[in-house]
Amino acid sequence: MGRVQGKVALVTGGASGIGLSISTLMAKEGAKVVIADFNEAGAKEAAENIKKQGGEAVGIFLDAGKADSIQVAVDFTIEQYGTITVLVNNVGLTNLQKDLDVVNLDLEEWDRLMDVNLKSVLLGSRFAIPHMIKAGGGSIINTASMAGFTGDAVRSAYGASKAAVVNLTRYIAAQYGKDHIRCNGVAPGLILTPAAKNNMPPAVLDIFAKFNALPYHGEADDIGYTVLFLASDESKFITGQTIQVEGGHYMANPSISDFNDYVTKQSK
Repeated sequence: MGRVQGKVALVTGGASGIGLSISTLMAKEGAKVVIADFNEAGAKEAAENIKKQGGEAVGIFLDAGKADSIQVAVDFTIEQYGTITVLVNNVGLTNLQKDLDVVNLDLEEWDRLMDVNLKSVLLGSRFAIPHMIKAGGGSIINTASMAGFTGDAVRSAYGASKAAVVNLTRYIAAQYGKDHIRCNGVAPGLILTPAAKNNMPPAVLDIFAKFNALPYHGEADDIGYTVLFLASDESKFITGQTIQVEGGHYMANPSISDFNDYVTKQSK
């Protein structure tokens, strides 16, 4: 208990999945948390559940595609708790119907994903950093993705936006480190959030599992605890880094699984 005691955190996209885990763990470990989400009812419900567990939280509406909405979320945090020392830029969108290969993807969808996935990180940081400087420092954590480190058959806009988040994280860290502001990222692989469980067929989950170095999938708390560490003073000498939390899925030669199958068959 108390790993982020006394800190004030704004968590965007905090009403469900990874964001809900982050919000809950932050509050459990002593932070005052503002949960900002497009699903305002879900954000308020999450905050009420945190309060029932003895934590401090409030839920508000956020449209991460609009600059004024992000500004309002930061201003609300200051009005509610007097400062902001942790910012978790966790909003992200993907669309498998429109975000295809570079020849066929929908260009309006490209612009939308760049606004929500990337520009929201820029704006959230832009609005929060002056307050963090006044507070004597802070920690910004950006949710990237393993899609920002590799190529794929589809989701070209999503992958490009998340790769940009990785490098923007470095830029923020370089520019504001002397102000005692750290900026890091976390890059999830496949995480079994409720949305993933409901939308991904078992056969697809099995494909991902085949290429994991570990014999299981990640869960929301695997990301939540990583973000908690980066928000805490335990990580006070870490900045500009993006931690890949993906079960070793992208770590090895991609042929290793098929090669092991081949060796097993040959030995029989």
